[in-house]
Amino acid sequence: MKLGIIGLPQSGKTTIFNALTRGDTPTTASAGRIEVHTAVVDVPDSRVDKLSAMFKPRKTVYAKVTYADIAGLEGGAAKSGISGQLLNQLAQMDGFIHIVRCFESELVPHPAGSVDPARDLDTMLTELLLNDLVAVERKLERLADERRKGGSDKTMVERQIALFERLQATLSENEPLRKSEFTPDEVKELSSYGLLTRKPILTVFNLGEGQAGPHMELDHKSVALQGRLEMEIAQLPPEDAAIFMDEYGIEELSLNRMIGLSYDLLQQQSFFTVGEDEVRAWTTRRGAPALEAAGEIHTDLQKGFIRAEVVSYPDLVGLGGMNEAKAKGKLRLEGKEYPVKDGDIVHIRFNL
Repeated sequence: MKLGIIGLPQSGKTTIFNALTRGDTPTTASAGRIEVHTAVVDVPDSRVDKLSAMFKPRKTVYAKVTYADIAGLEGGAAKSGISGQLLNQLAQMDGFIHIVRCFESELVPHPAGSVDPARDLDTMLTELLLNDLVAVERKLERLADERRKGGSDKTMVERQIALFERLQATLSENEPLRKSEFTPDEVKELSSYGLLTRKPILTVFNLGEGQAGPHMELDHKSVALQGRLEMEIAQLPPEDAAIFMDEYGIEELSLNRMIGLSYDLLQQQSFFTVGEDEVRAWTTRRGAPALEAAGEIHTDLQKGFIRAEVVSYPDLVGLGGMNEAKAKGKLRLEGKEYPVKDGDIVHIRFNL
């Protein structure tokens, strides 16, 4: 699960990246160079904390999300086309965190001469859309050539032409492709093209200290946070950070909410395995069957799957333990097609 942090120059991408990762990557501008910094972050989850307190394991493992700070994307890139190297980096991401600048700073002049979140938001979304439109039109040109030359698989060519004409029509209406619905076969067909507006996006409004977030109607998720303040808190030792937050009346870092939204953005969910050795949160897509979830733990569990022992998190915590859940009939045996729910505690029975 990998999310790319994108935004116009001087928007604070690396500041947000440092806040998320508790890192100290230099926040100076890259002057158009393509730079990518990555880090893996724990997904905050109070359920993991509660389960760990119950089972007192030797090891506690949270779900993970990988963030990549991608520098080099600027306004106007789509006029000449996003460079192949940068496009390759963007295409590898499962989704995007789009940083929009709201803060004023004489030390960090805005490249456009003024701070305008609505303008900058539209600029970046337009860049992504125009890139996809150019890619789709080029594909249609190649398909038209194939049609003229004739070939052995005319049916496939006609099917692709119909699909890409549909994409072209959507993009020409200034609509991102993530709003469109596709059949499983079409999803498979499009997976190799790296179309950027098919990817889910979370907009982060990067505020100055004490600044209120802008009021905008968006067609996707968004969050507002004070990037520099949260970076400074994240870089403090835990005890100093707690004192700082108490002094400023900060109950919870907005970054925790952003990480949760990132996880939610990709339609992922957590299920848990528990025991004396380890309490761990595993990630799987929403609606995944038990057989697929078993594979997230280990391929051997998937190959030798027999049954899944399942209890819901509320039942386990509410009853006080696994033995109590079993005694009350809340521990169930489920087959390979059982759709795993967010928060399920799962034990896989298997045999190889």
